[in-house]
Amino acid sequence: MSGIGWDVLLGLMGGALVVLMGIGVPVAFAFLALNLAGAFLILGGESGLRLLALSTTEAVTSFALVPIPLFILMGEVLLHTGLATRAIHAIERLITGVPGRLSLVAVVSGGVFASLSGSSIANTAVLGRVLLPDMLRLGYHPVLSVGPILGIGGVAMLIPPSALAVLFGSLAGISISRLLLAGIVPGMLLAALFFLFIVAISRMRPSLAPAQDDEIEPFRDRLRPFLIHVVPLMAIVVIVVGSILGGYATPTESAALGSLATVIAAAAYRSLTWTSIRRALAGTAATTAMIFIIISGSITFSQILSFSGATRELVGLVTALDIEIGTLILMMLLVALLLGMLMDQISIMLITLPFFMPLIGMGGVDPIWFGVLMLIALEVGLITPPFGLLLFIMKSVAPEEVTMRQILVSIVPYIGIELLGLLLVFLFPILALWLPGFL
Repeated sequence: MSGIGWDVLLGLMGGALVVLMGIGVPVAFAFLALNLAGAFLILGGESGLRLLALSTTEAVTSFALVPIPLFILMGEVLLHTGLATRAIHAIERLITGVPGRLSLVAVVSGGVFASLSGSSIANTAVLGRVLLPDMLRLGYHPVLSVGPILGIGGVAMLIPPSALAVLFGSLAGISISRLLLAGIVPGMLLAALFFLFIVAISRMRPSLAPAQDDEIEPFRDRLRPFLIHVVPLMAIVVIVVGSILGGYATPTESAALGSLATVIAAAAYRSLTWTSIRRALAGTAATTAMIFIIISGSITFSQILSFSGATRELVGLVTALDIEIGTLILMMLLVALLLGMLMDQISIMLITLPFFMPLIGMGGVDPIWFGVLMLIALEVGLITPPFGLLLFIMKSVAPEEVTMRQILVSIVPYIGIELLGLLLVFLFPILALWLPGFL
């Protein structure tokens, strides 16, 4: 293989990956097959396969990756014990007398659940099951029923605890704790933009979100469920985020504390059954296994690109073009947005980061800021047709009368809002860097 140029090699590897994914091979196994072939042909036959085995072992035993299964476990426990559903109903009773009430409930509940689970899929599934039937019964337009749930569902990628942020930090070789902290303000910014849009559109076009005629309960009665089912759960957020903010724990230690606090909370609410434990552990194991297979493949994939000279030559080619660094970052984000229309977020990280991070390093760009920009771009991909993952999650949990066309129409304004948020973080890096810098 030594006589093949890096560009031809890169084309062959990319083409093989597209073919494997096109015939239905899961992305984890597609990369594994590609890595096996590349290790044997490029890294030196049998010695290359030994290097693959060593790299795989090193990748999956890294201490930095321990937060991933622990953060996933937190979300699974909240989901299968019913604590998330109770919290959503409590928030629903508290918010009254405002335009687009249930849409705002979706945004607030989604933000709360995102800070507890870090799973965009779980966030969307729970909100879709709990809130969407009532929204449809009351005559809410898809833009104010399906749209807010999909929009706020992706914010879980930014707000800690976020398993994908941990994965991004590990693959990019940047500080995971700083990246987790950097996502807090942009995540809150996106939620605030969703909130303002819903209030504005509900006031301008009240027919999109018909007002409810239900008798409003006294504030004390509405506050009581919130104090019982939401406030205690926020202690989990304080434990996870506060331990990192205060410098008392690493992301791994904070994830362990958060998982323990979640289990204790479920037990305190008398919701922790053997069935819920079994389902939570099974869901955690399945998701973690697939993520770790992909992570193990990413190490060898990067080594193959480096050994073949593809990374070095591509970086040199881009550098020779003398592109202004801001323009280069916009081009990278555009690539991430386009790929988000076609593949999942982990695959996009795996394909792009081996090329993007060396360019970022040479350009003197703060990698934490770039990491937040990439996470927002990847979040947009979750709701972008034709293959946005959350679109299909929503279709699977929504009532049968909700069509895919309605789902696609509903998400258009929220894609625009997220792109606006991406632009704001690009123009004002302080939005991402203030909190980790302050601490």
